[in-house]
Amino acid sequence: MKIYTKTGDLGETSLFDNTRVLKSDERVDAYGEVDETNACLGAARAAGVDADISALIVTLQQKLFALGARLADPSQKIAPRVTKASLTEADITFMEDAIDQLEAGLPPLKAFILPGGAPAGAALHLARTVCRRAERRVVAMGQEGDPFVIIYLNRLSDLLFVMARAVNHRAGLAETEW
Repeated sequence: MKIYTKTGDLGETSLFDNTRVLKSDERVDAYGEVDETNACLGAARAAGVDADISALIVTLQQKLFALGARLADPSQKIAPRVTKASLTEADITFMEDAIDQLEAGLPPLKAFILPGGAPAGAALHLARTVCRRAERRVVAMGQEGDPFVIIYLNRLSDLLFVMARAVNHRAGLAETEW
């Protein structure tokens, strides 16, 4: 399979239901932001994290592919037939449990903190902000937006914040308060 197809040379792309849309379409923009979040997670992992954070990042990256597929599928036909493209309430619970576990090892948050810290922690903060942008893009889709996707992205950004704090705490770096 060739990487280049030339089908997008005029600024259009195909969604999973074969609908042709402009690459500037709000749906394409939204799943592009999800892809960018995924790439930021890859950068965080490459910067060096503990095994548990690394495994968590891989799980989140796989789920972000599923989320992108969901966004690229306006007629909602792929998830029922491709199990790895499905997302459920259990995925939200998984993130909430991860937040609770990571927070248990952190000092209580008493003020806003500035993003930064260790390279992996800073990359996770960047991933969080890109995730928030993806969430805004999905919200901007209005009725075309998927409420579950919004919930997922909202919870994911919370998890990325806590992961950044955990990575920095484990590196022995103090948080800079605002």
